[in-house]
Amino acid sequence: MSDKSPNPHFSPEQVHEITEQFAISGMTCQSCATRIEKVLSKKSAIHQATVNFATEVLHISYDANQTNRDEVMAWVAKTGFEAVPMADRQDQHKMPWDLMILWGLSLPFWVGMLGMLFGSHALMMPVWIQFVLASVVQVVFGARFYLGAWASIRGGLANMDVLVALGTTAIWAYSSYVWLTDLHAMHMVYFEASVMVIAFVRLGKYLEHRTKTQSLNSLGLLTQLIPTEVNRRIDDKWVKTNIEHIKVGDVLLANTGDKIAVDGVVQGGFGVCNESHLTGESLLIDKNIGDTVYAGSSVEDGSIHYQAAATGTKTQLGDMMSALQDAQGTKADIARFADKVAAVFVPVVVALAMMSFLVNYLLGAEFDIALMRGVAVLVIACPCALGLATPAAIMAGMGTAARHGVWFKDAVSLESAGSIDTIIFDKTGTLTLGRPSVQKIQCLSSKINKSQALGLTASIEQYASHPLANALVEAAKDKNLPLYEVSDIQSTTGQGLMGYVDGIGRLKVGTPKFIGLETWQADDQWSDASLVGLAIDDEPMAVFGLSDTLKADAHSIISRIHHDGIKTYLMSGDRQSVVDGVANQLGITAAFGQMSPRDKMSAIETLKTQGKRVVMVGDGVNDAPAMAASHASFAVGSATGVAKHTASARLLGDSLNHIFYAYRIARMTLTNIKQNFFFALVYNCIGIPLAAIGLLNPMMAAAAMALSSISVLLNAMRLKRVQLTPNDMHSDKSVG
Repeated sequence: MSDKSPNPHFSPEQVHEITEQFAISGMTCQSCATRIEKVLSKKSAIHQATVNFATEVLHISYDANQTNRDEVMAWVAKTGFEAVPMADRQDQHKMPWDLMILWGLSLPFWVGMLGMLFGSHALMMPVWIQFVLASVVQVVFGARFYLGAWASIRGGLANMDVLVALGTTAIWAYSSYVWLTDLHAMHMVYFEASVMVIAFVRLGKYLEHRTKTQSLNSLGLLTQLIPTEVNRRIDDKWVKTNIEHIKVGDVLLANTGDKIAVDGVVQGGFGVCNESHLTGESLLIDKNIGDTVYAGSSVEDGSIHYQAAATGTKTQLGDMMSALQDAQGTKADIARFADKVAAVFVPVVVALAMMSFLVNYLLGAEFDIALMRGVAVLVIACPCALGLATPAAIMAGMGTAARHGVWFKDAVSLESAGSIDTIIFDKTGTLTLGRPSVQKIQCLSSKINKSQALGLTASIEQYASHPLANALVEAAKDKNLPLYEVSDIQSTTGQGLMGYVDGIGRLKVGTPKFIGLETWQADDQWSDASLVGLAIDDEPMAVFGLSDTLKADAHSIISRIHHDGIKTYLMSGDRQSVVDGVANQLGITAAFGQMSPRDKMSAIETLKTQGKRVVMVGDGVNDAPAMAASHASFAVGSATGVAKHTASARLLGDSLNHIFYAYRIARMTLTNIKQNFFFALVYNCIGIPLAAIGLLNPMMAAAAMALSSISVLLNAMRLKRVQLTPNDMHSDKSVG
């Protein structure tokens, strides 16, 4: 298919976008990933293509009307790599057979070198055997480096394959020339160097792959939470059934020790479940008839019959896994900087290697010595460590955050959360329980009584999702008040609702200002209450006072945030007196009441112009504009759909500790990235000069190159071991 321009017969409405993931094999450094992205981005059918070098996964969105999966794999193949659908991916836990053969061929060279350490040449192979073995290794096992180098150069970017191919070819060609022109010049050949460089590099890439797949695969750990089989009720009998055959409505059984297979509702029995995989909280939760159970939860005690309500990707766990997959396909800004460094790294190293050879030779070194030093520079330089520095830490950080009940939308979100210095809180449902109750009702007209006012207000509030609206509806139901049919409902974000009730008139329910009560003054008994007003045909009729309760951990989270040097603000649509009361109780830095969504957004923009790094914490539709305006945003567990989709991170569970977990893990991740960059840069800054002056031979350089990548991965793995608890909230240690 053509990739030059869009097909003119397809209109934008006809675009059928598909998002897929492919496992990529054969990459040796970040330049490889960049080359694949560069080639795919030129195709008109490709909307987005991102390659994560750390996970070796291509995340791609394309128009299915213009291309297909096979063509995508063919395009990747033209860059010199292999792409297979993720479902067909095979993890390489066992050492490949070709690598074992390679090391078998290198063994005689090892034996000869060991003999030389003790001053004996008796164990050295004849030069012609060295030539044959080295040629086999160079042609057969070095082929992947030649192919990779050619594809890299053809694609306009040089990668690690270029360095290895140039270095080993120079050693092998020089040694072959010396032997063919002087058959007795054993001491002048370096076949063992070319063989050992290829062997070390191949072994290093294998170990790197093993480390990546075993330490950074959070998705694999989540997948293991889902059982492959479950007991399903068929004709009053429990039958073992593959999880793929379960559909909504099936009744399933989970006994003590079993995993919940899908999201569902308890139909019978009783159980105690562990939902820490979703919330990060270790508290066990009782499950009775009517309660919801979640896929991946474990039944610690009891027996539960539950009816499937959601399966596969529709479950909470499935949704989170999809979110984590999407996040893995994104790049932090610091990673894009690493990509730019990697793009120029190899050409610079080649220039340094040539300079090393020339300087050494011109200063009097023998040709072979100068050549070996130049080759050592080529081999020791490692763009891999630079390429792994960011994605390895990001992946480990996201996995650790997920384990603590924090789900970041993408890499940029995690990066932003790690640099915040200001947190803005919504009040209702965020710092409070979000379960207010009606405490006071005051009628403003003799035309209506309290029951009528409550019934009319609840009739329109049943169409809202705000906690105050829910409280009014519950109050009406508790009094068995009839709800009216409301038509022509209109919503004014952050203010209230309007609607028409036949025979009554047009209702307005919302803030006192919204219903026309700008001048109404509440007495002291209403000072701590949130107000909701009712107007009929623009005449104020009643005011309701509702009160909420602060969450138990609200004091501790604000205290911890301040301890970490972060300022706090409270912004709410509630009255200033109510907002001030909450802020004073918690010790919040500043509080602002009667703020519309636009006011919150403007306040955040002002803070940003002052150089503040802002995160917004909220739970409702009213918070979405402010969330979008912030550098980062957290949606608490009770958040509405709009807030969840707008937020850069979702905090599962009701505990405010997750706010602390979110920014602390994000900060740890940024620190880890900086450490990785430091390791990679120091390694190259020290290693290249040592190789250039002859203190490291090519074999030692190859081993050091492999160790540099593995050291970066091992450092990233430290994030996987992080285990934060509520006790850390009270630690004196600041977050770094």
